[in-house]
Amino acid sequence: MYGVCGCCGALRPRYKRLVDNIFPEDPEDGLVKTNMEKLTFYALSAPEKLDRIGAYLSERLIRDVGRHRYGYVCIAMEALDQLLMACHCQSINLFVESFLKMVAKLLESEKPNLQILGTNSFVKFANIEEDTPSYHRSYDFFVSRFSEMCHSSHDDLEIKTKIRMSGIKGLQGVVRKTVNDELQANIWDPQHMDKIVPSLLFNLQHVEEAESRSPSPLQAPEKEKENPAELAERCLRELLGRAAFGNIKNAIKPVLIHLDNHCLWEPKVFAIRCFKIIMYSIQPQHSHLVIQQLLSHLDANSRSAATVRAGIVEVLSEAAIIAATGSVGPTVLEMFNTLLRQLRLSIDYALTGSYDGAISLGAKTIKEHEERMFQEAVIKTIGSFASTLPTYQRSEVILFIMSKVPLPSLHHPMEPGRTGENRNRLTQIMLLKSLLKVSTGFQCSNMMSALPSNFLDRLLSTALMEDAEIRLFVLEILISFIDRHGNCHKFSTISTLSDISVLKLKVDKCSRQDTVFMKKHSQQLYRHIYLSCKEETNMQKHYKALYSLLALISIELANEEVVVDLIRLVLAVQDVAQVNEENLPVYNRCALYALGAAYLNLISQLTTVPAFCQHIREVIEARKKEAPYMLPEDVFVERPRLSQNLDGVVTEFLFRQSKISEVLGGSGYNSDRLCMPYIPQLTDEDRLSKRKSIGETISLQVEVESRNSPEKEERVPAEEITYETLKKAIVDSVAVEEQERERRRQVVEKFQKAPFEEIAAHCGARASLLQSKLNQIFEITIRPPPSPSGTITAAYGQPQNHSIPVYEMKFPDLCVY
Repeated sequence: MYGVCGCCGALRPRYKRLVDNIFPEDPEDGLVKTNMEKLTFYALSAPEKLDRIGAYLSERLIRDVGRHRYGYVCIAMEALDQLLMACHCQSINLFVESFLKMVAKLLESEKPNLQILGTNSFVKFANIEEDTPSYHRSYDFFVSRFSEMCHSSHDDLEIKTKIRMSGIKGLQGVVRKTVNDELQANIWDPQHMDKIVPSLLFNLQHVEEAESRSPSPLQAPEKEKENPAELAERCLRELLGRAAFGNIKNAIKPVLIHLDNHCLWEPKVFAIRCFKIIMYSIQPQHSHLVIQQLLSHLDANSRSAATVRAGIVEVLSEAAIIAATGSVGPTVLEMFNTLLRQLRLSIDYALTGSYDGAISLGAKTIKEHEERMFQEAVIKTIGSFASTLPTYQRSEVILFIMSKVPLPSLHHPMEPGRTGENRNRLTQIMLLKSLLKVSTGFQCSNMMSALPSNFLDRLLSTALMEDAEIRLFVLEILISFIDRHGNCHKFSTISTLSDISVLKLKVDKCSRQDTVFMKKHSQQLYRHIYLSCKEETNMQKHYKALYSLLALISIELANEEVVVDLIRLVLAVQDVAQVNEENLPVYNRCALYALGAAYLNLISQLTTVPAFCQHIREVIEARKKEAPYMLPEDVFVERPRLSQNLDGVVTEFLFRQSKISEVLGGSGYNSDRLCMPYIPQLTDEDRLSKRKSIGETISLQVEVESRNSPEKEERVPAEEITYETLKKAIVDSVAVEEQERERRRQVVEKFQKAPFEEIAAHCGARASLLQSKLNQIFEITIRPPPSPSGTITAAYGQPQNHSIPVYEMKFPDLCVY
């Protein structure tokens, strides 16, 4: 029967005859459109025949491919495309299987034209929305083949470009077909992502663009360009834009591996571009997942070359800035913790010259240079990311970084030995650099929240260290916190201007919160400024920082009391230069004189007291004539002009405390306080972080405790601690525990067995005793003791009347209801 049907065309099934009729005798004539319309109508009328039509078309196409009849191959694919577009019945799944088999056959061909033809058909199929789901369809072959086409290395440049673009289009079709269909193969599996993502990155990497384009998705062109890089970028954006929360990791990991394998972190241009594309394409709430992936990758490469780690950090910086505009989530402190940990590791690498901790002399100079570059990249990243954070998160970051700074105290012991000292010093410098980056531009209206006590204590303790660079960083950090109106740059040059209005300073009234802050911390600040001025290793930039700090305190945080204390402080600094008990060099003494002149000139014009301004100007003019080496214009220059002999400075060249207290006292300032010379409140902290070891610190604290104890004279020698003494103490403690346990047992037994009247009487007696004590307390607080004059003198000398309890006040009858 089948043989007869094969010989007689009239006996062939109708669908075969209709399929045969669409092929012309000459393939150049193309598809016979009228017969194609008949085939389409038949397929729509008898959808159960669609799978057989597909199978027969597939059979003919495979035969034509084997016979190299490529014209008929093109006609068969055109017919398949039209049938796919027209038919959406439930039985289309079997037809699709035949269609995909034919596409796979074309893609397996070595002919570029057939590969491109198969890809175009697959793309048309990918854009069709199927009415019925498919449970068994697989696209593994297409992912592998399209990825292979993306890496085409054909000799002909034009053909190579076409094949690569076909491969990218095919991957885009696979993504569109599968990404939103849960019943399809999961395209987000690592086995697929490891092929798709590197293929797209390969085309982004190897095609040079005529001009660089911003990776923002808002600038995507409407018309597709004949450029694999443009097409690959659009496909990558589409892929990442469709990624759900759980799929981000699988999409980002191949990017990191590709950059590692092709050594693309070191130039870092391409890596930054890739992650800008990623950050602008994913949903904003997924940004922190990308940051976490980069942080993990940085930790995994902690022993890689410094240039590689620097590239990762640069990419992390760019990604974090973009992520901060969306949602960084819980990764803020995690990011800073990772960066600070990498900073410490880099310091160790620079000191040892190797990545395993063993000291090696080979290539140490090169590694030190590379590690320094990496450290600067980390600090830059910390600063740039912190600048995008809101104030509350920035405050947390500041406290977090400060808690990592190693300080020489009992609670934060430093590493002993020469290597430990170098490591501690470098760690302190790098962390303070990071803190300076974070604090720059920090705006906080309340200084109590900007500089909390625990942070300020740790920061100021580093201000007393021997290292001049560390002290300078501390001063600059304080300046960045206090400068809330951008006045700092106006004090970059120390001078004695006759009119400070040219500086155009922004001055605000001191707020109540700032007043509270200064009442609490002013003496601490003054003490550290005073001790910083006495350091022998100070240089010109230190004195400029001290001047800026004094000036900013006067502008941002000053009330009358603060102004008086600052003037006393500067006059005490002048005495340091005059008496010279510290044996300071000539330059330091001249600098202290010049610093005092510049600050008093500024504060006199800020207070606008004419007599005060006149005295300051008189001293400055006298110095200009006969002692210019005591003015900032001659001291704080590239080549200072100093005096060889500063002993016996005449009174006319000095600012006199008696004169200043007299003129300011007449304007309402506290003259009694002005007359008192400033003496810093020295504590065991002052030189603790600078010159004391741990053993000396303990002895110092014991000495301070004994000196400050009110019972010093009454103390008797301590009992000698022996074995018998310890044994007696242990036995006594056991006896006390037994007595306490017995007392508790008696109380419980009493409440369980005693009669109710006895328990009530016992509790009533205790309640009456408590009530009598409360009455005494209320009587004392409500009725203050009368003074002889009949009034109570307040703390400021103002009389106050007796406070009458409310229940004893006499109200008029109208107030009684």
